Amino acid sequence: MKLNYKRTILVGFAFLSISAFWQMYDNVVPLILTNNFGLNETWSGAIMAADNILALFLLPFFGALSDKVNTPIGRRMPFILGGTCGAVILMNILPRLANGYFAAPSTGVLIGFVVILGLLLISMGTYRSPAVALMPDVTPKPLRSKGNAIINLMGALGGIMYLAITAVLYSGARIEAHYTLGYIPGEDGVQTAVVDYTTLFTVVSVIMVAAIGILFTTIREPRLAAMNRAYEAAHPEDNLVQTTAEGTEELPKAVKKSLLFILLSISLWYIGYNGVTTWFTTYISRVMGEGIGGASTCLLVATAGAIVSYIPAGNIASKIGRRKTILGGVVLLATCFLTAGFVMNNATAITPPMYILFALVGLAWAAINVNSLPMVVEMCKGSEVGKFTGYYYTFSMAAQVVTPIVAGTLLRTVGYKVLFPYAAFFVACAFVTMLQVKHGDNKVDARKGLDAFDMDD
Repeated sequence: MKLNYKRTILVGFAFLSISAFWQMYDNVVPLILTNNFGLNETWSGAIMAADNILALFLLPFFGALSDKVNTPIGRRMPFILGGTCGAVILMNILPRLANGYFAAPSTGVLIGFVVILGLLLISMGTYRSPAVALMPDVTPKPLRSKGNAIINLMGALGGIMYLAITAVLYSGARIEAHYTLGYIPGEDGVQTAVVDYTTLFTVVSVIMVAAIGILFTTIREPRLAAMNRAYEAAHPEDNLVQTTAEGTEELPKAVKKSLLFILLSISLWYIGYNGVTTWFTTYISRVMGEGIGGASTCLLVATAGAIVSYIPAGNIASKIGRRKTILGGVVLLATCFLTAGFVMNNATAITPPMYILFALVGLAWAAINVNSLPMVVEMCKGSEVGKFTGYYYTFSMAAQVVTPIVAGTLLRTVGYKVLFPYAAFFVACAFVTMLQVKHGDNKVDARKGLDAFDMDD
């Protein structure tokens, strides 16, 4: 049983593009809202939650819609191309509006920023589910954990490219020399720089265009999807969907229960994890007086930890099962966040032990993230991969609607030191719900004929 690694890497360029964008969005937009526009944490958290509110509707809709589309370039590719083009144009308008507002505040500029941001989020929402659904479209069910490991590896590569560029272009010295627009007062008298991010947005948009260009020129979606459908038709034993006496197809009650509990688990660990990723740059700035370069270095270490763990996480899941691998990752992630609550809350600067902690966070997130989507799509038939991918994103995005607002309010009213205990609590709750999941695990037995998927394109 072999996975075509070359093809899966090429498919993963779609996720590389998406991840580079969202890494930048989560890191930079909160700083723009709080520093350039002077919004408090609750208001900026509410705006940060807007992408997830839109995603609640957009991702299931476009995921299911892409299941029904049939074009010469495939079901998913039209959404990927169109969404990327729109996003690249809109994202480069944002830093110019933010800079203009800081120089001369006006309600019109603020409204314009929010409108452009909304259109950008819609553009991203049109193609996220179709892009993620592309991997299971062209990968047989028994190989999807390994395939998702490669996809997440490519996503992590997109994130690490962004973080590396940020660490170099936006180091403390370069911010001071090239990108500082002015200063605002921070906590305990610390001066916080207001930064021009135009160059960063331009570089990320170039990465996105290049990644999607590689995907489109190398992957022939219709042919590969047809091969996978032929495999599934030859192996009906993998299908958990049952045909009723009336001739309709539905999931058995036990499978529905497992589906519900894994979706709840996804929500809970995203509440914890996204609370940290959304507010970490601001947390570092307010608690330690560090700039975005220091925060990016920590996140770079976490991403590197994930990168070296994605393929091992997929291989481990193929031996002990996806569920056990996820449970182990949840325990490690909760422990790391709890430890960070003691270590970082009492520090005045980033230290080497913190890098070790963030490397372990990356390892834990890899174990969780590699196996959760395959468990969800394992419970559907091949023609509904986009729909079930939409379910996955509905619950993950619902969590990310709640957590920026709730965490932001807690940071403002209780203090920034509540961030990591907050994250640890919700990740620990995910362990309890994940224990109730009994379906969607991978079958590790090899089947004849599967090696056909390892041929060159």
